[in-house]
Amino acid sequence: MSTFAEVVRARAHDERVGLRFEERSWTWAQVVAEGARRAAWLRRTGVRHVGLLLENVPDHVFWIVAAALEGAVVVGLNPTRRGVGLARDIRHTDCEVVVTETRSAGLLDGIDHGASVLDVDSDLDRLPDHAALPSVSPEPDRTLLLLFSSGSTGAPKAVICSQGRLGALAESLAMRTELTRDSVSYLCMPLFHGNSAMMNLAPAMHVGSTVCLARKFSASGFARDVHRYGVTFVNYVGRALSYVLAQPEGPADRRSTLRLAVGTEASPADAERFAERFGCRVSEGYGMSEGVLRINRTPDSPPDSLGLPVDGIDVRVLREDTGTECPRAVFDERGRLVNADQAVGQIVAIGGARSFEGYYNNPEAEAERVRGEDFWTGDLAYRDADGFFHFAGRTADRLRVDGENFAAASVERILQRWEPVEAVAVYPVPDPRTGDQVMCALQLRGEFDPTAFADFLAAQPDLGTKWLPRFVRVTGEIPLTASNKTAKTPLRHEAWRTDDPVHFRPTAQLRYHRFGAEDLRRWESAFAIDARAALLPPEPGSPRR
Repeated sequence: MSTFAEVVRARAHDERVGLRFEERSWTWAQVVAEGARRAAWLRRTGVRHVGLLLENVPDHVFWIVAAALEGAVVVGLNPTRRGVGLARDIRHTDCEVVVTETRSAGLLDGIDHGASVLDVDSDLDRLPDHAALPSVSPEPDRTLLLLFSSGSTGAPKAVICSQGRLGALAESLAMRTELTRDSVSYLCMPLFHGNSAMMNLAPAMHVGSTVCLARKFSASGFARDVHRYGVTFVNYVGRALSYVLAQPEGPADRRSTLRLAVGTEASPADAERFAERFGCRVSEGYGMSEGVLRINRTPDSPPDSLGLPVDGIDVRVLREDTGTECPRAVFDERGRLVNADQAVGQIVAIGGARSFEGYYNNPEAEAERVRGEDFWTGDLAYRDADGFFHFAGRTADRLRVDGENFAAASVERILQRWEPVEAVAVYPVPDPRTGDQVMCALQLRGEFDPTAFADFLAAQPDLGTKWLPRFVRVTGEIPLTASNKTAKTPLRHEAWRTDDPVHFRPTAQLRYHRFGAEDLRRWESAFAIDARAALLPPEPGSPRR
């Protein structure tokens, strides 16, 4: 199938249940018919760019189908964005109409977004009752989706996905996800993000299996829905598995119908525990909404590695300053990476720029990623002696402590071993004299025991001496982006100035105590000595710099 429109057309007379949501269901033929109604409206009104300010509701699917049939563009708008940020996204992608629900329509009040609004709860009478499929298929290079990056730092970029690319992904990812006609997939990650559109909806439509929509991800509702719908496949991003595991185990969990979970950024421990709890396999990998490359685990991949590139793509780890390839990682007898300065670099797809479809209306962002024929991902990694890739964070996720460079992800992997930890984020905060200090935010099961934490750190043979957290923030919930990835920007912004309890290691000794008013005075007054007061975090409530 050369376009996603052809994937849609193949389901036009399919009477198998294709979509389930709460107590309702639609056959694939009905899904296509609903899409055709909306496609006819797009054709009549001349609308080319449609913004979807929707959660995972059936209309989200219907409008994707409509755009595929009509050759229009669907823009996935993030409902967690607010105010000028949301208005910027709508204007940046040239949305002429924003489709929303009554429950979300208030997000558009009082902002200058420049689009008309169609409320699916009250305005569907503007659509025709019935409509035939359009007679002409769009070209493969016609833009179909604009998918905003998760936006953990800076303004999100709108990734272009064409008809041809989504059509090809529907077929290739059907094999990756092992979906068949009899599969039942659970779609609980947001549809405005590439993971769900590409890893769940598109391949399910290609094979004609059943998709069960959850309005949004719910840790408490996950197991209930798996058992209720007889789910066999789920996609995930970020810390979703850890949140599910934090819920009490039910008697039916180990007898579940779930067979496979495919996603990215789950810790090895969480993946193992999830697989055991639900009697399924968990398949981790690395991919991007931009496409270009995928790295998947193989049977012989080390437990904490990403794996190896697929489809014969030449992927390397390159130095950001010289563009030369980084040497392989060297570990000491304790398993600690000893040449991080040399081994950690950016993941680069050699020749990958040819398959990158671009960022919409953002040449500056494209120039950052495309260098000659190569595509620079913005993600950091190192490779071991056998060539396996190991994730090391993002380019904004590096720390430099006492002259040593290292990646936050390396420290996070170690801290995740501590039994009370539900979630962890490691990030740099300024040092009074030079470089950074290590701060971590911990989301815990139970209370924080500073002595037990120090004992745990002392027992980790691969924890570098410069990696020891200077500050420990204990928080009820680590902030997330809309796609369940850790949002470190607000954590770095607040640093130690937070209402959450913060514990402090004032000296080289491995002892923590509560960071109090006198600690704050001494620590922050030291920034004046080397004229670094400008690096101090803002007072609580101040706007982000």
